[in-house]
Amino acid sequence: MKGTRRRFLKTLAVSSMVPPLFDGAKASTISSSKVNSRRFRFVQIDVFTSQRLEGNPLSVFTDARGLSDSEMQSLARETNLQETTFVLPRDSAVEEQEGVQVRIFTPDEEIPFGGHPTLGTATVLRTLRLASGTVKANDASASTIVLDLKVGKVPVSFREDADGLFGEMRQVLPIFGPVHDRNAVADALGLDAAEIEPDLPIQTVSTGLPFAIVPIRRLSTLQSMRFDFQKAYGYLQRQQSKVNDFYFITRDTGDPKLVRARAIYPIGEDPATGSAAGCTSAWMVKYGVARPDETVLILQGVEIKRPSKLFVRSSRTGDSISNVRVGGHAVQIMQGEASL
Repeated sequence: MKGTRRRFLKTLAVSSMVPPLFDGAKASTISSSKVNSRRFRFVQIDVFTSQRLEGNPLSVFTDARGLSDSEMQSLARETNLQETTFVLPRDSAVEEQEGVQVRIFTPDEEIPFGGHPTLGTATVLRTLRLASGTVKANDASASTIVLDLKVGKVPVSFREDADGLFGEMRQVLPIFGPVHDRNAVADALGLDAAEIEPDLPIQTVSTGLPFAIVPIRRLSTLQSMRFDFQKAYGYLQRQQSKVNDFYFITRDTGDPKLVRARAIYPIGEDPATGSAAGCTSAWMVKYGVARPDETVLILQGVEIKRPSKLFVRSSRTGDSISNVRVGGHAVQIMQGEASL
C-alpha cells in the first residue's frame, strides 16, 4: 500500500501512555470520570513475518463491545491500514461452541474474510488468554482458536518453531470460478500474452474472497509489472462472476516449493494477501503445481520492502480440493487506546 497505509496509527495513544495490555487485566471498554470519552484498547501486529516492521500490519481492537458499526468503520479509516479487526467477546460457553466473534473492516467497508486479519487476530487472542493465566500454552484453548467470521468459522492452530509462534488457519472450502481468456487478460494488463504461463489457467478462485490467479512465466516480469488500473478493473467489473482482484504469481524461483506473488491495487500494493494465498494453494493442487498436502512458501511484499512469508497447503480427494491451510508468524509492534 502507499506510504499513507504504512503510517502508524495517527491519533491513537501509544503503549507508553497506557498500562500494558498483556498484564493479565481483561481488555475492556474503559470509562473515564475525568474526561467524557470511551476508550478501546488495540494491538498492532505485523502478520506473516517473524520480523517487526515487515509483513502486513493489522490493528486488533480486543473488546469492541459498545462500538457501533459506523464507529468501527471510522476507526478502520483512522488506523488507515488495509484491515482492522474488532473482537466482540461473548460468554465462554458460546465461544466454545461458536468461536470468537470478529468483524473485519477495510478503511472503506466491512469484508467477510481476510487472511492476515484472521491470523493476526487469533495470535493476539492467544497472547491475551495466556497472559490472563486462565489457560496454559499446551491447553487446547491456546493451541487452537476458532474465529466466527462473516464467512463462517475459521480455526487457527498454533505451534512453536525455530522462528517463534506459528499459526495456521484452515480456510473455508474453495470455490473454483470461471477460467479467463488469456489474451483478454493480457490485453487488460498491457502484457504480451506470452508472459502468461501457457499450460496453466487464469482462474477465479475463492476461499472467502474471489481472486483471479494469474500465472506469470518470468520473475522479472512479475517484478516490473505496471498496468492501467482503469482498464484492468474495467475488465474485472465486466465479469459475470464477482472477482475482487488479480493475484499474480510465478514459479520462476529456482525452487519448486517457492512461489513469488504480488497483489497490486489502485491504492498501492499488498504486502501479504492470505485470502489469495489460500486460493492459490487450492489452484496449485488442482492443477498439479503442488502435491496434495505439500507445503509451499509464497513470498510476497518484496518489491515494497515488506517481505512476507505465507506457508500454504491443501488436500485433495479425487477432483475435490479441501482443507486449505495458510500459515505464518506474527509479531506485536505496538499497543494503545483509542478515545471516542
